[in-house]
Formats: sequence, structure tokens, C-alpha cells
Amino acid sequence: MAGFRFPSSGLRALRPEAFGVDPSGERMARIRRSPNFRNGVFQNPGGVARTRPSGSMLEFAKVFFDKDTRPHRVPKGTVPVHPTTYADLAKPPVGGLRLTWMGHSSILAEIDGHRVLFDPVWGQRCSPFPFAGPKRLHPVPLPLEALGPVDVVVISHDHYDHLDLPTIKALAGTDTVFAVPLGVGAHLEHWGVSADRLRELDWHETAKIGGLTLTATPARHFCGRGLRNTQHTLWASWAVASDEHRIYHSGDTGYFEGFKDIGADHGPFDATMIQVGAYSDFWPDIHMTPDEGVRAHLDLQGGDPAAGVMLPIHWGTFNLAPHPWAEPGEWMMRATHKAGVTMAAPRCGEPFEPASVPPVTPWWREAAEAPAEGWPAWPPVASGPDSAVVA
Repeated sequence: MAGFRFPSSGLRALRPEAFGVDPSGERMARIRRSPNFRNGVFQNPGGVARTRPSGSMLEFAKVFFDKDTRPHRVPKGTVPVHPTTYADLAKPPVGGLRLTWMGHSSILAEIDGHRVLFDPVWGQRCSPFPFAGPKRLHPVPLPLEALGPVDVVVISHDHYDHLDLPTIKALAGTDTVFAVPLGVGAHLEHWGVSADRLRELDWHETAKIGGLTLTATPARHFCGRGLRNTQHTLWASWAVASDEHRIYHSGDTGYFEGFKDIGADHGPFDATMIQVGAYSDFWPDIHMTPDEGVRAHLDLQGGDPAAGVMLPIHWGTFNLAPHPWAEPGEWMMRATHKAGVTMAAPRCGEPFEPASVPPVTPWWREAAEAPAEGWPAWPPVASGPDSAVVA
């Protein structure tokens, strides 16, 4: 929800800086020329997507604030975080590709000598206000300044849990390049990123940055930071390729048939980073469940379950949906096992190389409240059922 128009200049002065700004001038003219912008708004692939809870708000509130289920939406104990150090990351990956999940959708990808940082969120809340809004459920694994130099920062869309004002302001003081969807550059320029460091792309457009090719690919979501959603900034997934490796970051998206086209055009991928948290029956069009995430991964890999590695993202760091905190990890662990897909399940901050992923260990069970019947066996007992997800 972006771009609230205050009725007077005095009230406009009270607009939080984190709201950013609406695109204007040549940027807005470029948006209007986009084939994905019609009737005054950006359009989703696959038709209109519901961006607000379906049904009545009262029904949604009853589920979201239910006193019996709400405690399960946050960890009961301390979330295990790998104590990453710059020394760990300074060692080049043996196979040329290494990923480090920093929590939620934030990923450091080291790809053949280049460092790409996806959706960096180091702030304590995904909110325009420091005193309200979803708060981190675990600390970041290392300070932003300890991350070392980054060649390119990739932003998927302008929601607060993906585009974080304090983090962008810190990175604005470096010489990194920013690859962003069309229109999002307005926010970054407003916060101090110079225009010459922006690569602002429509879907299917490509930027060459160093030895990398970055392509903005479609996603099924929406945008917004203020109190009125103008749909004037685009959302995207991203395909990033070097001469030797290919990776994919989904951003936020509902499932749609376009994953097959993305895979055909830019895959197969050595690793996919797929959003599988913050899903709900109230908004099924804009976020994926773990089962849908596995389906998207397979589409991106041309249907081959042996191709590449899947890293589930967008879960574990913020409480953004009614499902239990541990459910995305538990459900995904079983869904990938059933489909024959290799899942990467690192602790937050734990670097891994897709070429040699260790077996899944359900580390989230250390912090989650166990179901009344106890945790299902893992690995599954061969003669038993595939087992239900956490309740």
C-alpha cells in the first residue's frame, strides 16, 4: 500500500521516510510504456490476484488473533543461528557457488567470484515505524558491515520485509549496484542511492553487472509501502547467471504457470530460493505453500527432481501469517522428500554449497513447541505414513 496523498503540505511533512516516494517524471513515463502496466496499474500474470484477505475482516481477525493458535506462530525457545563470520565468507567456495541464508528472504549468493545480496533486511521490524510492526524472531547472523563488499544488491519488490530503509541507507554509502524492478528505484534515490548505481528492470529485461547476467522475471504478487496502493512499482523474481552457474530467487509470489517459461528461458538452475512461508487460505494468490513451492521448483527445473537444490525462504524470521512458526520447514522437509527434490535446510547464517548439500536436519524443532503427539519420525519410517505436518 504505497503513495498516500496527504491533504496539506503540513501533513505531508509527517509522512514517514520509510514510505518512500511514488515514481514520477521519466520513470513514470517508462512505467506507462510497460506492456505489464494497463489501466493505471501493473498487472499480474494469470489474471487478477487477491491482495487482501478474502472473506470478512472479522473472520480473518478471529483466526489471526486466536488465543489458542497464536502462541504456535512464534518460537517457544531460542532460534538456533549459525555464528557466521567474515572469515568464513572470505574463503572462496570450492565449487564456485555458495549461498548463505541470512533469514527471511535475505540471501548472500557467492557465484564465481561475484557477491549478490538478495532482499537484504537487517532492521529489527518490517514496518515503517521503529516501535510497531512485526519484529525479528531471531538476530541477524552477523552485522551488515561484517558482510564484506557486495557487487550487486537485488530487490524483489518494495514491501517492508524485502526493502528495508535502514539496510538500504547503510548500503547507499558503499559502491554496490542495485538491481530493482521498474519503479522501485524511486524509493532508493529518495534514500540516497545515486541514479547511476541503479539498474531498474521490467520483466524479461536483463542487466549485465560484472560477469553476471541478471534478469527480472515475472511473479504473482503486489507492491506498496504507504496507505494507498497505487500499484506503480513492479514486483519480480530474478534469474542470475554467470558463465558457470545459474540461480533463481522467487521474491514473493503465488504459484502460476509462468514458472515453466522461466525455467525454459533461464534454467535449469543450480539452486532455487523459493518463498514458502506466510501463506494462508486468506491470500492464496500471492504466497505459496510448501507443496506449491516444490511444484514451482520442478517447473523451473523442467520437471527434473534431480536438477539443482531448493532452498525454502520467507519463513522463520517474522510472524506474518496464521500458520505455526515451524510448519513451513516441517512441511517442506516432507514435500521435497516425497517429490525426490534435494532441499537445503541450513540454519540462518550457515553457508552451504549447492554442489554438496548435507542431509536435512530439522533444526527448527529445537525452538518450536512440539505437537501434542510428538514430532514425526525423521527420516520417515519406510512402513509408516508420510506423516502429517505440524499442527
